[in-house]
Amino acid sequence: MIAPLHSGRSIARRLRRHWALVAAGALFLLVGALTLDDYGISVDVRAQRLIGKAALNYLTGDGERAFEPLANTHDRYYGAIFEAPLVIVERVLGLEDSRDIYPRHFLTHLFFLAGGILCYLLVLRMFGSRMLALVAMALFLLHPRLYAHSFFNAKDIPFLVAFMVSLYLVHRAFRRQTPGAFLLCGAGVGLLVNLRITGIVLFAAMLALHALDVAFARGRDERGRALLTAGAFALAAMLTYYASLPVLWTDPVGRFAELVGALGSHPYPGYNLFQGEWLYSRDGPPFDYVPVWVGITTPPATLLLALAGAVALAWSGARHPRDVLRATPLRFGLLLIALPVATVAGVVVLENNIYDDWRLLYFLYAPLLLLAVCGLHWLARPLRERWMRPGVYALAGAAIAVTLVSMVRLHPHEGLYFNALTDRTTPERLVSRYERTVPLQSERAIITDILEAHPSGSLYGSFFRSPAVPGRLFPPEERERLVRTRDFRSGEPNFFLLSTAAGPCPARLPTVRLYANTLRCVVDPLAYFGDVRREALTREPVVRSHYDVYRDGRTLTHVRDECSADDLEGLFLHVYPRDADDLPPWRARHGHDFDNLDGIPRDGAARIDGNCVAVALLPDYPIARVRTGQIDLWS
Repeated sequence: MIAPLHSGRSIARRLRRHWALVAAGALFLLVGALTLDDYGISVDVRAQRLIGKAALNYLTGDGERAFEPLANTHDRYYGAIFEAPLVIVERVLGLEDSRDIYPRHFLTHLFFLAGGILCYLLVLRMFGSRMLALVAMALFLLHPRLYAHSFFNAKDIPFLVAFMVSLYLVHRAFRRQTPGAFLLCGAGVGLLVNLRITGIVLFAAMLALHALDVAFARGRDERGRALLTAGAFALAAMLTYYASLPVLWTDPVGRFAELVGALGSHPYPGYNLFQGEWLYSRDGPPFDYVPVWVGITTPPATLLLALAGAVALAWSGARHPRDVLRATPLRFGLLLIALPVATVAGVVVLENNIYDDWRLLYFLYAPLLLLAVCGLHWLARPLRERWMRPGVYALAGAAIAVTLVSMVRLHPHEGLYFNALTDRTTPERLVSRYERTVPLQSERAIITDILEAHPSGSLYGSFFRSPAVPGRLFPPEERERLVRTRDFRSGEPNFFLLSTAAGPCPARLPTVRLYANTLRCVVDPLAYFGDVRREALTREPVVRSHYDVYRDGRTLTHVRDECSADDLEGLFLHVYPRDADDLPPWRARHGHDFDNLDGIPRDGAARIDGNCVAVALLPDYPIARVRTGQIDLWS
């Protein structure tokens, strides 16, 4: 009789052998379950859920009509391999209320924890050290920004984990060198590209390595094996990709060409604050954009270890160049160096649209982390005395503990972590130099404070119940109290959310402050905009068109004597720079915010005593360059 592949006794032995992994995983799972309600919701959640629903509808017979809601959006480029199972869970459990649907983010967090476990297994396979594998798992899970995003970012976190899965399968295939291993590796890479077309970077890197194998093969037999493994990898990747992306089925070649053409060209128009300057996202980032963002938002210990690992691997490659063409650990290590270098170079050369710090490239943390593990191994290896190696791991553990303390202090705003390489002590320094990518979990914390301060009655605010706001995550009876409006009422509790660029918050209401910086604050709109209007009326107007616009340094203030409540949903003050030749095609704005034409979100607009009041902070071009007469109000 053939024994089962894994009997209960063998599984128990494995669990006892990896008791530290089991304990760490259980601890992370418990902490995640207890802190789930501390985080908010992503602005992408509705679009992501729509991707999963569209794919399932397609498979159940609705055909092309299922993709009509996505036809004119960039989201059609994303696969549903992660979102569709979440929608299936919703349907099986009968979840309909928004409070029940959107906390499926816990499944995203579980996927993130699985990525940490897989990181442990990969490092264990690479070096055979459980201690080193535990350090790797801790470094993966305790990156502050990634940890926070694992609760609400269903785009970038699954792609990061899928990238780690693909690297695991690549290492396995390198070691085994069998067609079956490369078939499985290709299937993993195919699913990776399904999640995001950027995964084609790993696919191209693997094909390049196979091309080297074929070119430098010794003899016909070795060349034949190289061709066989290359064919197995490429075939499995392409078939898996096409099979998992139904949108390609009706026009495989044409739609795939469209996807590749859209690689890195997300149409999001806007500006990113980087080192004190506003960068237009469609112009592509400067060469130092990604390295600087990675450098200031990643724990310093990981950066130093990754640098040490890259240097050690590059030195070994220079000393043993023939090993690069063989299935050795060195080959995998050099692939880890090539992936981030090639990706960042491609982003700069192709002028890809990068925004919101480096979150579109969070997947690069997978090779960066593995390089850090290589660096730690390289530092500990020469220490022949057994008692000295634990000292190196103790130092790594101390660095991880420092990061953990920072996460506890920042909670639930770990997603806004900056390390000690930045100036975190000068007041308002960070908000004046770097993008404040404040995920909507900060708004959830603010709304919680407001609800606790006002246990009964209706609450009027400009940010309570818009399509992707954390108000949807509160119980139905509390949601009903949150009235979204910009027509504020005297004698009622009124709240208006400000994104501060610099300076103190002009309010004593709920505020989000990190380090020495004010990131979000809530004001009483009746007082705040009333003061703005009274102050503006004492100035001489710069431009008289259909209304008056006043200026004060970097601020424009618009005051209009008559304004209906309906106008407020589309109240925008558009400022055209003098050197802008044509209006961009994306000038139409969503009807829930107050922006200038350049796409930088500004403070806002409100209806006070029947008057429209709007305030905008200008970008870095001088106010003298504002084209006279080219200020318009869109409603």
